[in-house]
Amino acid sequence: MKEFAKDPAFRAEHLSPEALDFVPQTGKMGTFAYEGGTAKTFLVPPAPDTKAGVIVIHEWWGLNDHIKREAEALGRATGYAVAAIDLYDGRVATSSDEASKFIQMVDDDRARKIVTAAPKLIEDGTMFGRKLERVGVVGYCFGGGWSFQTALLGGANVDACVLYYGMPELVPEKLRALQAPVLGVFGNKDRRLGPELVGKFAQAMAVAAKPLELRVYDADHGFANPSNPKFDKANAKDAWKAMLVFFKRYL
Repeated sequence: MKEFAKDPAFRAEHLSPEALDFVPQTGKMGTFAYEGGTAKTFLVPPAPDTKAGVIVIHEWWGLNDHIKREAEALGRATGYAVAAIDLYDGRVATSSDEASKFIQMVDDDRARKIVTAAPKLIEDGTMFGRKLERVGVVGYCFGGGWSFQTALLGGANVDACVLYYGMPELVPEKLRALQAPVLGVFGNKDRRLGPELVGKFAQAMAVAAKPLELRVYDADHGFANPSNPKFDKANAKDAWKAMLVFFKRYL
């Protein structure tokens, strides 16, 4: 995704997020420790009877109010604990040029440590004050790629992975560590993460004998991004429902 972000055409495809007057109702900012440091996260507490938590990973804009609103919506719809983790350390972009700059600033080794730690801390009770049995992860675009990495690195600590048009792993040998079923959401008009890549992804997952569900819509890249002013309401709604069904099945 960092390479895409250097492309002026890619940046031009991402319209700046509209201002959002959002006041959190249940969520609040917090921090958690990983090997070597501390990361920020927006925490939505679980319903009393839930046994699952979901990690949300933001778009290339950062952990903005659109993502926080999405995290609360997911919590309301499911009762799950939700941790929207911040890989930008509080930086939030309002233009494509800013987002391109911030994405290049992400230390991938550090980000791997963050996403490896988060599922464990949800399960062992550190994140939400009580233990949870199962963990899912979902991310959009930049966050979609990191959602998949969370599942790869998390192993048995991740029980379900959803990636919205993020870069997956395409080498079957590298997929051996994956233990979570995957739901991939893509748009067939996406010029970079479209049908050709989806085909390669499906083939790699089949060779590795890993479970994959695909939802491919007649839509562009970013069609369901919470921050996208050209949000494709109909397709995004269908993808949202598919995600909820997927999480209900595995969490």
